[in-house]
Amino acid sequence: MKHALLLSAAAVAALSLAACNKPASTTASDTTVAAGQAVNKAEDATGAAVGATSANTLGPHDTAAFVSNASQSDMYEIQAAQIAEKKSKNPDIKAFARMMVKDHTASSKAMAPLAQAAGQTPAADLDNRRHGFIDHLNAAPDADFDKVYADQQVAAHKEALDLLNGYAKDGPDPGLKDAAAKLAPTVQAHLDKITAIQASLKK
Repeated sequence: MKHALLLSAAAVAALSLAACNKPASTTASDTTVAAGQAVNKAEDATGAAVGATSANTLGPHDTAAFVSNASQSDMYEIQAAQIAEKKSKNPDIKAFARMMVKDHTASSKAMAPLAQAAGQTPAADLDNRRHGFIDHLNAAPDADFDKVYADQQVAAHKEALDLLNGYAKDGPDPGLKDAAAKLAPTVQAHLDKITAIQASLKK
């Protein structure tokens, strides 16, 4: 009987030791988070494609569409940057985010009276697509945040650049057309900067 008890105790001890030394396995929670991030990434890619199509079709020819998209672009950039300033630990990302707040606040102020003169009202809120981008930034784990932000920013600045260059070329309102041409080089500089940051994150 004593021998059996000793064997049982030894077995329990061995199992306990094995459990302590067993590598941490992926939990259901980890799997759910990873799946959610994959879905968000796919939605961001789809949203970027939709935005690129819009920026190259209706936006450059329709003043109402241009004003709506340009104003939402500024709003999205500012909101995304405010999240980046809080969540990122990367000094390059944080500096870029500060520049986004400054430059896109300035472009919003510059465009508002021109839009009014053209009989248009800037958007009051983000559309569902851009709300989705913001939601995905807020949901991104800290370890993945910089990449999610940089990927979104590259896509957003390509879209904005296409919209501005298109309206500068084909837009019907002279005041907004001139403003688009003047803003495009700044957006190109932003795109160049965030593309370089994006590349550095992959090293």
